[in-house]
Amino acid sequence: MLSEQQIEEFMLTKAYKPLTFEELIVELSISEDERETFENLMEHMENEGRIVRTRAGRYGVPERLHLIRGVLQGSSKGFGFVIPDQPNKPDIFIRLDDLHGAIDQDVVLARIHTRKSDSRRPEGEIVRIIKRGREQIVGLFSQLTSHFGLVVPDDKRVNADIFIPGELCKGATDGQKVVVKLLQFVPGRHTAEGEVIEVLGHKDDPGIDIISIIRKHGLPEDFPQAVEQEAEQITETISTEDRQGRRDLRDRMMVTIDGEDAKDLDDAVSVEALPNGHVRLGVHIADVSYYVKEGSALDREAYERGCSVYLVDRVIPMLPRRLSNGICSLNPHVERLALTCDMEIDGNGQIVDHEIYPSLIQTNERMTYHDVKKIIIDHDEELIERYQPLVSHFRLMGHLAEILRKKRFERGAIDFNFPEAKVIIDEDGKPIEIRRRPRTAAEQLIEEFMLAANETVAEHFCRLDIPFLYRIHESPDIERLQSFYEFVNTFGYTIKGKADKVRPRVLQKLLEKIEGKPEETVISTVLLRSMKQAKYAAESVGHFGLAATFYTHFTSPIRRYPDLVIHRIIREVLTKGTLSLERIDELNTYLPDAAHQSSVRERVAVDAERETVALKQAEFMQDKIGQEFPGTISSVTNFGLFVELPNLIEGMIHLSYLTDDYYHFDDRSYTLIGERTARVFRIGDQVRIRVSQVNLDERKIDFELLEHISQKRDQPEQKTKRRKRKGTKGNRKALKEKKPIKNGSKAEKKPAMKKKKKKGLKKGKPKSQKRTF
Repeated sequence: MLSEQQIEEFMLTKAYKPLTFEELIVELSISEDERETFENLMEHMENEGRIVRTRAGRYGVPERLHLIRGVLQGSSKGFGFVIPDQPNKPDIFIRLDDLHGAIDQDVVLARIHTRKSDSRRPEGEIVRIIKRGREQIVGLFSQLTSHFGLVVPDDKRVNADIFIPGELCKGATDGQKVVVKLLQFVPGRHTAEGEVIEVLGHKDDPGIDIISIIRKHGLPEDFPQAVEQEAEQITETISTEDRQGRRDLRDRMMVTIDGEDAKDLDDAVSVEALPNGHVRLGVHIADVSYYVKEGSALDREAYERGCSVYLVDRVIPMLPRRLSNGICSLNPHVERLALTCDMEIDGNGQIVDHEIYPSLIQTNERMTYHDVKKIIIDHDEELIERYQPLVSHFRLMGHLAEILRKKRFERGAIDFNFPEAKVIIDEDGKPIEIRRRPRTAAEQLIEEFMLAANETVAEHFCRLDIPFLYRIHESPDIERLQSFYEFVNTFGYTIKGKADKVRPRVLQKLLEKIEGKPEETVISTVLLRSMKQAKYAAESVGHFGLAATFYTHFTSPIRRYPDLVIHRIIREVLTKGTLSLERIDELNTYLPDAAHQSSVRERVAVDAERETVALKQAEFMQDKIGQEFPGTISSVTNFGLFVELPNLIEGMIHLSYLTDDYYHFDDRSYTLIGERTARVFRIGDQVRIRVSQVNLDERKIDFELLEHISQKRDQPEQKTKRRKRKGTKGNRKALKEKKPIKNGSKAEKKPAMKKKKKKGLKKGKPKSQKRTF
């Protein structure tokens, strides 16, 4: 019997013309015995949008019928974008009136009706909703009459108010947050009908804000009973059978190093100086796959969750706490099952030999980043005395991490080093402090060791040519990178080479060049926006950001499903020596789905984590309205400026607040330029602001501008003066043929200035002013 992939490939051939079901039966030589199975397969493929049946009853694939299958990404402004399933296809802009009942996260078929031009992306309309991306929506309930209520979704990307018939309100009252099950959409209107399935509580009740975010993103708090029962049946003790086939490493000195509040300790490290001058680095990872069997209730639930989610006030684990904090956590002084990756590393950071095997371990201490940093950097006498037997190990670890880090940067790995915010809350969940999350030498130490293990494992199993899961980061989009090249030129930098052949080493050298300079923030930010997102895949295409040919996620099977999957494959290969052809076919079918599911769930987790941080940041600023703070412009858009305060809280100065001039957004230089004054706002500029408004529901903070301090570029004095004289003309040139952005009233259109020839470099101009690398 043909597979779905074979049917799709058949319909994608150039010679294929849409055929009826009966014609396909003949063309594909489907026997009478296979007819019913084939019919069910075709129906399934049609329901999934993999194939389309025309009005004439003929079948074809969407792309051959001028349709695009993808996921709708909604916008708070009413429109949306279809993100195509096919890679390298542009997003399709969908106007509000062309959504036809589709909402954010729906899987849809779209028809393009405006082809892409130089300045516009393709436009289209939704012709079919294949699958609803949301079955439930969280929102604020209002009792309109005794016969019905209205729910306004918390997620502004869902552009549909939901009417609730009186008998389906389930006792909800005004001002309560509720979870609604969608029943149907009203044709021709941006409304839907639904029923209340859960009343969370009044929107102002303590903790309801975080619970609403949890429900909004569909994060499962409780485990199904079958999953909990499986977890309860796992014994805490290590039996004789469990030890079989494992190397006993209990006499090796090893520790876990994590944050102070971490409870799921899934990685331990050890170091040993070898007689040949090399160092043996051991990375020991909890053998979660030994307990979570493939196809079990635990495994199915872990697949659905994809990863653990770390919110500001709680952790939603991928596995039940009996495993994640218990038998699978590498707690000190207790025996644990592990997978070990030993690496022999020479003085240049080169891994000259490695070995991967199942092990039995027992960690000596549960260390924190803070204490390790105090020992190896601050030389804290009290801690040195307390951990005396381990101090030499920590110092060797620190030295080895420096070597590995240096080697990684030499090969071109990109390090943005953007700070992260840490929210400190009290017992009632109220934010009492927001500060920068430290990234000390101890964090970097563990980071380097985990990177080394991930690369080693990825290369080992890629070269075995067996099915595997990889963490990939594709090369940047050429158009975006070319725009970045043009952008850095405005700062006097030239990046050597073409955008379609860029190597990460070149971009890292640029980051090193701008470190500590006024333009560092703006260039780093724009470069990051030019990059693609990392994701999971069943094929190894390398990791651009790390400049790594092979990379996977091996080191966190407690909290990441891909790590758990590859542990299972590793143990199977180590035990059996090889995989059968049937097993290889089975994995080749399963792994692409697992990679996609894990990538999707990772994005959901990141969005939920960021939203809880943004919520607590807004809550923290509620009592600071009217107060003044210094800040840095972190982003510039066509509707205003985003400003970041020293504690990493971000707010917006809306364009309408800039009343001294009419400002135009230059999307090539990411600047706002005053039409009359030629005043320029750019990322990295220092400002002083006043907090004017806080909106908890939308997680927004509004600022007013009090003072603007333009950043001067680090260039010779003579050139600075010359640019100062030409600055107004240069800025006005950027405004040519751009319509003014209105700041509350109509602006007069300025006549276009005549185009001038660009002058070449004058003789004798110092070469250092044009930086190439």
